[in-house]
Amino acid sequence: MKVLIMSDSHGLTQEISMITDRHKHEVAAMIHCGDSELERKNPLMEDFLAVRGNCDYDATYPNDLVENIAGKRFFLTHGHLYNIKMTLMNLAYKSEETGADIICFGHSHAAGSEMLDCKLFINPGSIRQPRGRKEKTYVILTIGANQLEINYYDLEGKIVEELGNSYQIE
Repeated sequence: MKVLIMSDSHGLTQEISMITDRHKHEVAAMIHCGDSELERKNPLMEDFLAVRGNCDYDATYPNDLVENIAGKRFFLTHGHLYNIKMTLMNLAYKSEETGADIICFGHSHAAGSEMLDCKLFINPGSIRQPRGRKEKTYVILTIGANQLEINYYDLEGKIVEELGNSYQIE
């Protein structure tokens, strides 16, 4: 089962539409980790599980979401309320409270993933203003029986090889 994860699109519409059209038939869920800067009622956002970022002014977005997808418990947040630019510790504590297996967040615009204490932390980067690399990125997470596979894609739909990871799970 696959899940699309993006963040920090900061007002982009054509790019969200292109990515959604490219992957909507292969994924079970689509996640936006905030700073879309689009209203929740915007048709582009209707298929997304989405949270509110520090640049989102539509208060109908929740700050956090907990969702069960493909047998995994996801915790979704933007990250600004957890000081993620300094540490993942606050987010790790919150993931313990929520019982999350997979934590998706944005805010820093820095693409990366990390397994900490059997919990997978994913930042899909930014499709508008990436930091730390030139590619504007989003993620397709594949959830297998014993494995989580993360592929980062650029806007053209090409895999960014050096960012991908695969983690064995129980």
